[in-house]
Amino acid sequence: MTATSPDPTGLPYHRMARYSPHHRWWRPLLGTVVLVFGSVLATVFLYILTDVIGTAAGYPELPDGGADFGPVLGTGLDLAFIAVDLPLVLLAVLWLGRRPAGTVASVTGRPRWRWLAWCLLAAVPPMVLLPMVAIFLPDDQSDGGGSDVWVGWQTFLLSLAMLVVLVPLQSAAEEYVFRGWLLQAAGAFLRSPWLAVLPQAVLFAAAHGWGTPWGFADLLVFGVVAGLLTIRTGGLEASIALHALNNLLAFGLSAMYVDGLASDETAADAPWQLALVDMASVLLFAAIVLWLARRRRPQHLSAPVPEPIPPHLLPYVPPQGAYWPYAQAPGAYGPYPQAPGAYGPYPQPQGMYGPYPQPPGSHGAYPPPGAHGAYAPPPGAVWPYASPQGSHGPYAPPPANGAVPGPAAAPSGPDGPGSAASGVDVPGPAAPSGPDGPSSAALGSTASSPVLPGDAPGPDGSSHAAPGAASDSAASSPAALGDAPGPAEPSPAAPRPAAPGDAPGPAASSPAALGDAPGPAEPSPAAPRPAAPGDAPSPDGAGPAVPAAADPPSGPQES
Repeated sequence: MTATSPDPTGLPYHRMARYSPHHRWWRPLLGTVVLVFGSVLATVFLYILTDVIGTAAGYPELPDGGADFGPVLGTGLDLAFIAVDLPLVLLAVLWLGRRPAGTVASVTGRPRWRWLAWCLLAAVPPMVLLPMVAIFLPDDQSDGGGSDVWVGWQTFLLSLAMLVVLVPLQSAAEEYVFRGWLLQAAGAFLRSPWLAVLPQAVLFAAAHGWGTPWGFADLLVFGVVAGLLTIRTGGLEASIALHALNNLLAFGLSAMYVDGLASDETAADAPWQLALVDMASVLLFAAIVLWLARRRRPQHLSAPVPEPIPPHLLPYVPPQGAYWPYAQAPGAYGPYPQAPGAYGPYPQPQGMYGPYPQPPGSHGAYPPPGAHGAYAPPPGAVWPYASPQGSHGPYAPPPANGAVPGPAAAPSGPDGPGSAASGVDVPGPAAPSGPDGPSSAALGSTASSPVLPGDAPGPDGSSHAAPGAASDSAASSPAALGDAPGPAEPSPAAPRPAAPGDAPGPAASSPAALGDAPGPAEPSPAAPRPAAPGDAPSPDGAGPAVPAAADPPSGPQES
């Protein structure tokens, strides 16, 4: 509200039209013309709109053709039409004056609410003294359309509520127009405060109509005193407080009587007695406000006028061309440079590998994966890197549990093992017997064994190996019990693992079956096998000794 010491380089209130780096001499004049025409157009439009609404709502018609809304609602509409000028002034200051809208309120750029409250307190004594003195004055004025009949508490309180809401807005709008815009427009050309307040004071008195000379003089004095207080205090707070309380008092007294608000009289029609008392109350208010201004010291000079901003420091470059803010017409890529070619900013077409060089082959930059994936197996590595070995794949042979891995054994007949099909009883390790007897897989060849050269048909017509057949006829074929060694012959069957009691055969990949004759010694690359039941320990302790094969019979027995 108060200021310490105003900057001497600042501007007084009536010179605030120059408080802009964009000030030009024609701006105040253009703003005044626009403001006057805008106010007239807005008022006419609102009057026509309300008349149409009133006629449609069924309100009675006045002699001049408008809708009669009654004294209370009609007075409220008149006050609202004047209040519309307030936003028009702010827009004119902002758009045409090219300065902050708050500079029309005070030199600080905003309304000073605390100082406004002090000015309202200063206006209370003169406004209380005015009606008390007016009661004792002789009343020689003619009846202006009102009467001395009490309107009633309900109507009076309703009218008072409407006045409390709309009268301050109406008073502030008039002050913003006359002591605000017009005073600053005149101050843009006149340095003297006394000369700057005269144009707005005359226009203010003329705007209330031409009544009695005393009434016109009263309004003229009010305009001059309000303008000087505005310049002295640096804002519109004092003039708004005096104007609002004065109008509230005048409208409130009129609302007490029947048709009092419907009267067409204004302050310009005041008689000389009331005009003199009103001028005295205005001067008393000015004295109180000046005394408060010496005590409260409100800021009455503005800050230094802002300097124009150099063009290179402006945040935005003025728009250029039809495609502002871009330098060129925005194409498919917006404001960025147009990409050459059909592949955008990249020099080559974009394949499945993006902007990187195309890898050779169907597997990109990496070698094609083989049987072991994308990595080469290390030397000497076992599965899963090296190829699987043996018929059991990458796994070791199962432990010796009495069952010989190999082809499926035929079920034992009623005669049990050692039937006429085999013809001999070969000694060997005892095989574990199941529910039906010993397993036939450990006794000799079965019906599923391949037919070897020299085999004799069995008694039941099946092809079994005859006694004396060669045990090593095929390097990859297991020898049956009692088979005799014979000429070696390759077999397409897959190699089988060694069974317990087998002797090494001539083939490296074929283990010897029980009862096979020993063949020529040859180192076997197969992994050592586990010891089978009945094996004797070897002399060097490296592994179990293979039991000696039984001598085969000299030949088949014929009956």
